[in-house]
Amino acid sequence: MKKRVSKKVKRAKESRGELHPRNLHNEGYDLPGLIVSHPALGGYLETTKHGGESINFANPAAVKALNAVLLKHHYGIMGWDVPEGFLCPPIPGRVDYIHYIADLLRDCGLGGKSRSGGSPVKLLDIGTGANGIYSLLAIQVNGWHCVASDIDPLSLDNVAAIVRRNPSLEAFLELRLQGDKGHIFGGIIQEGERFDVSVCNPPFHASLEEALKGSRKKLANLANNRKESPTKGETTLNFGGQKAELWCAGGEIRFLKRMMKESKIFAQQCRWFTTLVSKSENLKPSIKLLRKLDATEIKEIEMKQGNKITRILAWTFVG
Repeated sequence: MKKRVSKKVKRAKESRGELHPRNLHNEGYDLPGLIVSHPALGGYLETTKHGGESINFANPAAVKALNAVLLKHHYGIMGWDVPEGFLCPPIPGRVDYIHYIADLLRDCGLGGKSRSGGSPVKLLDIGTGANGIYSLLAIQVNGWHCVASDIDPLSLDNVAAIVRRNPSLEAFLELRLQGDKGHIFGGIIQEGERFDVSVCNPPFHASLEEALKGSRKKLANLANNRKESPTKGETTLNFGGQKAELWCAGGEIRFLKRMMKESKIFAQQCRWFTTLVSKSENLKPSIKLLRKLDATEIKEIEMKQGNKITRILAWTFVG
């Protein structure tokens, strides 16, 4: 029987925010510096209850403006944008995922920017969304080649528009539409094709009602931090996100189980499969299933941004 290993990868704790040591955002946002080079961001600046300056993270326009500035200022990505109502992810946490995945590949001898043989690392981005953030960061930070998939053609159209505004990305990124919602890897990974790693941020709610509840909780927390009253009336998904980005039948755990079972079919075509796991209670059943599927190695990588803990679950079938 194949040897199965499950171990937690230790995190370096060298920075105040406990982000990855290579993360450019360990010391927070240099808002004054960003505003000097991008004055329009100043229009979203507000005073916090502690007397400092920040943007209102409950304002989708402010979050989108900050993201566009960060991507331009730190990563050389011009004209990043997402349509109204689509997920607008925080950059520090997303680039943390890429840094930890680079460490994972280094640990197995693939290197940070290219394989040991010299060819570029190839990443599969499952459910890239309209923001395309993981592929964009993987290219700009590590020079990886990426295939980004999604079930929503509008999302892929938006990522394609971002690439057109950044022609240097064209040689590094390929977009693929998943035409069968019943599959995750099938129809995307082609015959004879091989990837070094896959990444995914699964839908974490089981219904629209649950997603709205999560949005209300976030808004209340932000309002408390700013000494404001939570928004009343009809709750919207102020943090953005279409159905496919935020919820699916059965929630995160059902999606994870589908992904793991299907990954077994493509065991020899991807060195490492990885995914974010937002709910800690989903880790134990996920690891149990991976052992049942005869994964040869399983790793849990913990990421921390402030008080929020997120986990990357990584597995491989390669001995």
